[in-house]
Amino acid sequence: MGVGAIITDGNRAVLVKRGSPPSANEWSIPGGLVKVGETLHEAVIREVREECGLHVEPVRLVELLERIFRDDRGRVQYHYVLADYLCTVAHGVLAAGSDAAEVRWANREELTHLNVAPITMKVIFKGMAQAKEQHPSD
Repeated sequence: MGVGAIITDGNRAVLVKRGSPPSANEWSIPGGLVKVGETLHEAVIREVREECGLHVEPVRLVELLERIFRDDRGRVQYHYVLADYLCTVAHGVLAAGSDAAEVRWANREELTHLNVAPITMKVIFKGMAQAKEQHPSD
């Protein structure tokens, strides 16, 4: 089981460039695997802190989904069940941690030009819409 964090600021979202397989050099939302005995909220908070240097508060579940990665012959290499949460930043400074090659804020237009998986893009846009519903003046 894995978790992801959709961290937004208006029309921007935090992205992490993965440094290792299965999505090396792909931009994604911060996240990773849940440790044994760790709650989903604890995992989101820890993963964002480790990857981005930000301390976040999970607000709500945006999407529960599966990502299946196959090799060239169609064999399953990785199979993740992911719980992606909309999060707000409590404090911290955005900086790449050990699991991330890079981190950045990207606006909606930039997202379409970066190497972001279509399913990830869909979840980010869904999280942005939910954030806007919570704070219509942003």
